[in-house]
Amino acid sequence: MDDEYAKLIRRMNPPRVVVDHNGSGDATVIQVDSVNKHGILLEVVQVLTDLNLVITKAYISSDGGWFMDVFHVVDRDGKKIRDMEVIENIKRRIEKSASFAPSLRGSVGVMPSEEHTSIELTGTDRPGLLSEVCAILTNLHCNVVNGEIWTHNARAAAVVHVTDDSTGCAIEDPEHLAKIKEMLFNILKGDDGMKTAKTTLSPPGVTSRERRLHQIMFADRDYQRFKSSSVGQADDQSLRPHVTIMDCDERDYTIVTMRSKDRPKLLFDIVCTLTDMQYVVFHGMVKTGRKEAYQEFYIRHVDGLPIGSQAERERIIQCLEAAIERRASEGLQLELCIADRVGLLSDITRIFRENSLCIKRAEITTKGGKAKDTFYVTDVTGDPVDPKIIDSICKQIGQNALRVKQNWNFSPKPPEKTKAGLLFGYFFSSRTFQNLKLIRSYS
Repeated sequence: MDDEYAKLIRRMNPPRVVVDHNGSGDATVIQVDSVNKHGILLEVVQVLTDLNLVITKAYISSDGGWFMDVFHVVDRDGKKIRDMEVIENIKRRIEKSASFAPSLRGSVGVMPSEEHTSIELTGTDRPGLLSEVCAILTNLHCNVVNGEIWTHNARAAAVVHVTDDSTGCAIEDPEHLAKIKEMLFNILKGDDGMKTAKTTLSPPGVTSRERRLHQIMFADRDYQRFKSSSVGQADDQSLRPHVTIMDCDERDYTIVTMRSKDRPKLLFDIVCTLTDMQYVVFHGMVKTGRKEAYQEFYIRHVDGLPIGSQAERERIIQCLEAAIERRASEGLQLELCIADRVGLLSDITRIFRENSLCIKRAEITTKGGKAKDTFYVTDVTGDPVDPKIIDSICKQIGQNALRVKQNWNFSPKPPEKTKAGLLFGYFFSSRTFQNLKLIRSYS
């Protein structure tokens, strides 16, 4: 009966999205008003992230069965969203995502597809690993069409979409799939014996590739730090995010505050991790500026209880630090744009390996016969990449095919100390929320 009543309430109160250009001088303000449901915050944030919008500020409230969020967003150029077609697309996708209809975004399942086969990989990170994986796939007649690779804390994870190079479609032969899995497992397994490699052939696609990567690395316990670490992954405390946890006894919440270097998709990574760890964000505030982000969340476990033990506190801190660090840019950002062909990724990663470059993260995309890939690389010793090496690589690949987009080899300032509990002192008295007129009361 409770479930049926909840369904009725949702149907009677469909989500409402308001886009305001005058509420902020430097950002577009998106207000979301909906009946609350578990995971709705992640769904809304993921929509904004998928649309390549950058969240500069956010105010979150979901007490009393109602979900009210305000997001200040800009495009990748830091400008307001002026295109009416884009605005209508934002409203349409958020309303659909926040509606009662079940969403595939919140699941880990597979979606039927005849276009490609999805392969999930987990293993011990080491220089040249991606090159070896790509060489194996090429030798097994697999063409990588899309993919993403993350490395963190001496672990590596990837979700790649491949096709049969002879048909251009998903691989269906059971023997071929078994051979791919066997060969990749042999490449991925480490020598330390502490953790084993994992390969999963998901025929033939997964929902939310980035969320899946978070789940893979979380299941692999990459948040646990060991004394031994791979080359180039020194535990520099000045580069790490600052996460604190304290109690809010008067309202029975647990307060989580985070300071880190700002970057795109930061809020998605944090909310994704909290949701998958079965925590609910009841209130929150996000503020960015001067390349630094401050986030404060008031959370409880999905069963309604606050954090109960010191061990659980430490685990939350470790997992949130890992969520922030996994996608953190490290080293030199290289952008490749070239005509696609079978074996291209294998050749590119081999050239990187032969020039002593270590790939820390990669995004692989092909569209319209063009390969558009982004690589984040460091020297295999952990030192800054020698410009002469990049020049040499450009000559081998093609002078106009590869370019340096950004150099991330710098150390941010240590996080400033900020008094926790800012939210209830500022958030509810904020004019931003007072002016929303979104709060509904019902008996």
